[in-house]
Amino acid sequence: MDSVNAFIVVAAVAWMGQIALGWRQISCFNRALETLSQRGQVCIGRSTGRFKPRVILALAVNDDGRISDNLVMKGVTVFSRPASESALTGRRLDDLCPERLFPGNKALQEALTLAITNKR
Repeated sequence: MDSVNAFIVVAAVAWMGQIALGWRQISCFNRALETLSQRGQVCIGRSTGRFKPRVILALAVNDDGRISDNLVMKGVTVFSRPASESALTGRRLDDLCPERLFPGNKALQEALTLAITNKR
């Protein structure tokens, strides 16, 4: 096998691996979102940007307007998994100020702002 064919095989295997890992990440996020939707109305926000780590934030809001649960997925790779952010749980949706909650994380601020503005 010459070097061109070897390169094509390696690229195809890497591409298939990327597809498999991306599918696994989406499946994990969908399961977490399904669990979250059972805890209240779901509000979703995400940060923007092409070459920086993105953040996807989902909030479960109960009938009293309090955040009953949340999930945050951040990163640039297919290895990032949904996790809960303890600073959000139990707070009223109307009283959230993203700049005060996450002063050093612009992407999380942007995702939270989008999630709460879509709710109102």
